[in-house]
Amino acid sequence: MTRQENLQNKIVTLEEAIRRVGIWRNTGMKITFTNGCFDILHTGHVTYLTQAADLANRLIVGLNSDASVKRQGKADNRPINSEASRAIVLAGLSAVDLVVIFDENTPYELIKTLQPDIVAKGSDYDADERNTDSKTYIVGADLMDATGGKVVSIPLVEGFSTTNLIQKIKQ
Repeated sequence: MTRQENLQNKIVTLEEAIRRVGIWRNTGMKITFTNGCFDILHTGHVTYLTQAADLANRLIVGLNSDASVKRQGKADNRPINSEASRAIVLAGLSAVDLVVIFDENTPYELIKTLQPDIVAKGSDYDADERNTDSKTYIVGADLMDATGGKVVSIPLVEGFSTTNLIQKIKQ
């Protein structure tokens, strides 16, 4: 398999993700799930994804579709990069094992279906928060509680955010 084929092989449908998770589980592997827009990849993203990958044997990234990003109320020009472009960039990272694009507002159904061992988010979210109305609630925490999985907040690298990067470019 060429490197390009390997890259494309990481971007999968939900059905293919389910199949691969089954194979991984049969070999005793643990799976971390995280999600986000990952619009303009920067040091903070790469550091975060690497730390999320270190929590288990495999890392699945749920990537918000373009429509899902727009519904989040970000700036009108977001996402800057298309979902296909964002997926390729993520798949190019050695820390990322699978990328699954989702169109819903949250990855709840994706987490429910894939049943990871760990759900990770950045420390702007609270791993201990269980109020689903809280802005710091990590989607899927209730599923992790019910299955004995873990919810983890990963420290953010200060000074890095896509919004700040866009502002810097505009200046």
